[in-house]
Amino acid sequence: MQRFNTLLRQPELIALNARNQQTQTAQKIWEAIAPDNLAKFSHVSSIENQQFTVFADNNAVAAKIKLLIPSLLIKLEKQECEVTAIRVKVQVKSTPQAKLKSLKKLSPIAATHLQQLGQTLSGTALGDALIKLAKNAD
Repeated sequence: MQRFNTLLRQPELIALNARNQQTQTAQKIWEAIAPDNLAKFSHVSSIENQQFTVFADNNAVAAKIKLLIPSLLIKLEKQECEVTAIRVKVQVKSTPQAKLKSLKKLSPIAATHLQQLGQTLSGTALGDALIKLAKNAD
């Protein structure tokens, strides 16, 4: 861990480290003032130009935060933050790719029974469909 902290003190990364500290501080403030159910589904980007920027995971959370902006501003004032506005943006998380379902195959016995039933019902739509299903099962 000490090497990592030394790395963060490099001149190239000082600005990044400062931005990270600001974001962490803003997130702690947000978690203190926001209702738990909203804080769970949102996070803070920054406090810049007296604006508190909040990213919501979906539109429902964003709408609820927008309704609570006046009371949240009062809570921010009590936290001694110089914030005059809260800007809410929706940042949808990407969804993982759906897993392909494995195709289930009929057993040879089931295919034989379907073939027999299809022949019994031959000439009907159901009988033809059963025969086709039994052939595709092989």
